[in-house]
Amino acid sequence: MADIYERLHKIMVDNWRAVVLGLISALAFLLIWQAYAGYLHGTWLFHRTKPAGIADFIPYPGAVIAAFFESFVHRDPASQLYMTSHILASLKRVFLGFIIALGLAVPVGLLMGRSMGAAAAGRPIVELFRPIPPLAWIPLFLVMFGLAWGPVGIVFLGIFFPILLNVIFGARSVDVVITDAARTLGARSRDIFIKVVLPFTLPYLMTGIKVGLGIGWMCIVAAEMLGNVGGGVGYYIFAMLPLGRIDLMYAGMLVIGLLSVLTTGVAGVIERWVYRWMGMK
Repeated sequence: MADIYERLHKIMVDNWRAVVLGLISALAFLLIWQAYAGYLHGTWLFHRTKPAGIADFIPYPGAVIAAFFESFVHRDPASQLYMTSHILASLKRVFLGFIIALGLAVPVGLLMGRSMGAAAAGRPIVELFRPIPPLAWIPLFLVMFGLAWGPVGIVFLGIFFPILLNVIFGARSVDVVITDAARTLGARSRDIFIKVVLPFTLPYLMTGIKVGLGIGWMCIVAAEMLGNVGGGVGYYIFAMLPLGRIDLMYAGMLVIGLLSVLTTGVAGVIERWVYRWMGMK
């Protein structure tokens, strides 16, 4: 426990400028939001000049924060589930999609990055499907794989290509001088791959994972909204709108943002651990 406290204290001391600037920007955002909501609602020193309907969709920050805590304490009026149940449902789908994408994108990316033949064979397929937004596949995936696996497939598509392209780029970027030097010193192809190519590709892989996770959360929200899957934070956000609970809808959006930050932060922690384990930092 003392070791954890010391590490947190060191992080705060070393990054105090970033922490202060982050707090200032967050406070400025909340103040602007509060002022704009007051302007629309005709409170404070402002007078409403916009149509009343707009104000109904811009609650005060305090109302959203209260709704955020309410969502964890009370069941939602649509599915009678707590927010924790929705979070677990979304996390499960994102995790499954991420694992499948990672397990497929890494070996394919390494193969295409190190083999000209594999790159020539795979490039047409990658370039054909990469520009298609994952959200365009939602109706088809929901029909083909059902409500259980359809959203997982959408998350897979959202995460797969960022990881794949970054791994390809990383594997191709290995300096040929390094690999030639390793061969001169007697390293076999297997040793070069494990001790040169993989460590060099790792930073690119982690960048792909971070970018992919952000896209994955956007995909799961859309899939849960359109699929009416009966659970998940995306479903929660969509279900609150017809009930007029705009504050709970914003609370669900806040949850998605926090989950994205949390998963990306966990990826960053794992990245630093792997770097230390491999002796790279």
